[in-house]
Amino acid sequence: MSTRFALKARFPVASLIQSPINRPFRASTQPFGTMARDYNEALEKLALLQSNRIITSLFEAPEKKTPQDLNAAAIPEMTAWLRRAGYTPQDLARMRHIHVAGTKGKGSTCAYATAMLAKYRTVGTYTSPHLVNVRERIGINGVPVSRDVFTAAFFEIWDRLTEAAVKDGMAAVEAEGAASKPFYFRFLTILAWHIFLKQGIEDVVIECGIGGEYDSTNVLPAEAVSAAVVTQLGIDHVAMLGDTVEKITWHKAGILKPGVKGFTMKLRDQPGVMDVLRKRAAEKNAELVEVEEDVVERWGGVSGILKGDFQKRNQALAVMAVREHLGMGQDRLEDIPQKMIEGLQEAKLRGRCEVVNDGAAEWLLDGAHTKDSLEEVVKWSVQNHLGSDESLILIFNQQERNITQLLGDFVETVKREAGREDVFRYALFTRNELAKPADGEERDVIVQEQAANKMRSLIPGCDVKIFDNTLDAVAEARRLAQGQDESRKKVLVTGSLHLVGSILQVLEP
Repeated sequence: MSTRFALKARFPVASLIQSPINRPFRASTQPFGTMARDYNEALEKLALLQSNRIITSLFEAPEKKTPQDLNAAAIPEMTAWLRRAGYTPQDLARMRHIHVAGTKGKGSTCAYATAMLAKYRTVGTYTSPHLVNVRERIGINGVPVSRDVFTAAFFEIWDRLTEAAVKDGMAAVEAEGAASKPFYFRFLTILAWHIFLKQGIEDVVIECGIGGEYDSTNVLPAEAVSAAVVTQLGIDHVAMLGDTVEKITWHKAGILKPGVKGFTMKLRDQPGVMDVLRKRAAEKNAELVEVEEDVVERWGGVSGILKGDFQKRNQALAVMAVREHLGMGQDRLEDIPQKMIEGLQEAKLRGRCEVVNDGAAEWLLDGAHTKDSLEEVVKWSVQNHLGSDESLILIFNQQERNITQLLGDFVETVKREAGREDVFRYALFTRNELAKPADGEERDVIVQEQAANKMRSLIPGCDVKIFDNTLDAVAEARRLAQGQDESRKKVLVTGSLHLVGSILQVLEP
């Protein structure tokens, strides 16, 4: 039995909630452990925590515990961990949050809301995942917190959880490690709130990790939420959330709160989704504001750093939420203050419609990983970056979903949008690991082989290669770009945010 499951056995949820350590925390005068407490050690300790992938895999083994059992325990467990860190959900009401859920568009909506709010107040933002370094998840006025701020707060939370476990009977040596800590996303969620409270921040934009109803961020009480946003919906995380968009909608709508406005697009072509959203809003006594598509079309959005015609929907939802947060009244897109317009223009998001020129090539990076979001990548890249006789070098991966299905839909959309078959003359399929494998190590590339075979069937003339690390994939893309005309030195990287993050680490070490 792993140390994490041993912890659950020794410290059941009920005992965590009722534990005497849930009184206001008083920090120990002596830190646990003897190692130097710097940023690198914080990262080393963080890496010991169970990853999100390990947690989601539990839902794929229902013979042990059903998804219903796992979901039902999620919020009580998160509440317990929060209290072991010295906080209650009511402490979070010292801040007012714009809470964002959805399948796609969450990151962009958070970026727009952050950029607009920052024109008025100091705003904290918590998003996921990160692409290059973990501090990207916790920002103040759109800028990742510094190493010093992150490190100090990290060890304060780490020590609180360690001390709580010792008080409950765990040996100090064991408690100092990961056995007394929640999994990765829960820890970072608590850490973000701790940083914001320490910094005296009262305005926060927060993004759900997975789902909504049972997401770690949903320990927020109604009085801590100024507005909720449910962005575009689609099929994602089927084992956890369900195999239909209606089932997934039920989870995403879980962030709706009594007496709080929730903003979403009115989907006339998805009546089942809208029915679920309305029923959930009624159950939770929330006010659902349905933004009409034709209203957004007439408004047209604001041109800015984040490209794509689809962004006007994310902008509209962010504008509505920020207006509500600031108490401006009236759910409208007209007469937007100049400060908010400037925020929409300046909003940016790493790995989304991002262009990097490293001298060797122009890199088009977008971490889209669903059929619908990849269709938007096609529109962005083909409409804005592909000439009538140009080609693209493709770097693609997706480790957790059906890569051949996603790739097939993606390539067919490219052909249709470009009106020709030869957009991709080279395609590189790689794992997400940055470093080359150690001597004697063999990495499984069966997913990449499946993608390569699919690509050969889709575009018989395409030159296809497989890699087990992004260093080699980038080197090959640069080599291929050298043989192209200046206008053709373009590389499209998509299919996974993890892939985009790894590529960015190579391009910007």
